[in-house]
Amino acid sequence: MHFDLSVVIDSLPYLLQGSAATAVIVCCAMAIGLVIGVVMAVGMVYGPRPVALLLSSYVWFFRGFPVLVLLFLFYFGLFTFLGLNVSALTAVTLVLGMTTGAYQANIFKGAMLSMPKGQYKAARALGMTQTQAIYCIILPQILRMSIPAWSNEYSIILKDSALAFVIGAPEIMARTQFVASRTYQHLPLYITAGLIYFVLTWAGVLLLEKLYRKVRIPGYSQDGFGQ
Repeated sequence: MHFDLSVVIDSLPYLLQGSAATAVIVCCAMAIGLVIGVVMAVGMVYGPRPVALLLSSYVWFFRGFPVLVLLFLFYFGLFTFLGLNVSALTAVTLVLGMTTGAYQANIFKGAMLSMPKGQYKAARALGMTQTQAIYCIILPQILRMSIPAWSNEYSIILKDSALAFVIGAPEIMARTQFVASRTYQHLPLYITAGLIYFVLTWAGVLLLEKLYRKVRIPGYSQDGFGQ
C-alpha cells in the first residue's frame, strides 16, 4: 500500500481541531470528577454508614461497566428516556466525568485514610466543627498528596476519550476516522492520531508534575512521580 504523507500534512490542521475538542472533554470531565470524587470521599470516610454504602454502590457501578457501555447506556438510553437533548460532546464529558469521579473518590478516600487520625481529632478538640476540620485541615493535605494518582487518572481519561467517536463527538479519533475512510491512508493517519494523544498525555502529566513539585509538603507525602 502506498503511503501518501501529503494527506497527513494536509489533514493535520483538521485533526488538531479535534485535539481541542478532546482537551475540552478531558478537562471538563476531570473537573466534574474532582468535585464528585472529593464529595464522595468525604461521605465514605466521615459520613454515616448508610451514606457510605450508597456512595460505595455508585463507585462499584461506574468501576464495573466499560466506558463504551456507559456511553451507550447514557447517550442512547437514559438521556433519551428522560427526553434530554444532549449533544454527543456533552454526553461523553458527563459520562467520563461521572466515571472518573468514582475512581477519584477512591483516590481521595485512600489519601484520607492514610493521614494520621490525630490531626482530625486535634482539630475537633480545638473547637472546629466537622466541616471546618475537613475543609481546613484534611482536604488541603489530601489534594496535594493525590496529585500523582490524579495525574495517572488524567492519562486514563484522555485515552478513554477516544471512544467518544462512536457516538459522533468531533474529537481526534472521529476526525481521523473521517479522513482515513476517504483517503484510505489509515496507517499514517492513525499513527498521527496516536502521536497527538501522546503529546497531550505528556504535556498534561508534565504540568501536573510541576504543580505537585510546587505544592507538595517536603518530607510528608510520598513523591509518586519519582525522583
